[in-house]
Amino acid sequence: MRIEINGEHRELSQSTMTLRDLIDELSLAPQRIAVEVNKRIVSRDNWESTSVADGDRIEIVHFVGGGTAEGSRQYAGGRKKSGFRFRVPKARV
Repeated sequence: MRIEINGEHRELSQSTMTLRDLIDELSLAPQRIAVEVNKRIVSRDNWESTSVADGDRIEIVHFVGGGTAEGSRQYAGGRKKSGFRFRVPKARV
């Protein structure tokens, strides 16, 4: 099965799998990611019932915490900047 993960084409050895199976195969922490399949966000509750099909386009966004050690807010250009950012993980299939 051939799919696209975060813009990279991947060939999977399995012909059928669920979104949950894919998350496990990629060794991603489920509580720290958001997943979109073919431009539709899939809630965690639906990962088990969502099949990954040949040609699917999957985007995975990984939540990464950060900030200052003292817990104070940082400012950039006069704007408050939260201590959180998103990082797209490199898919490992």
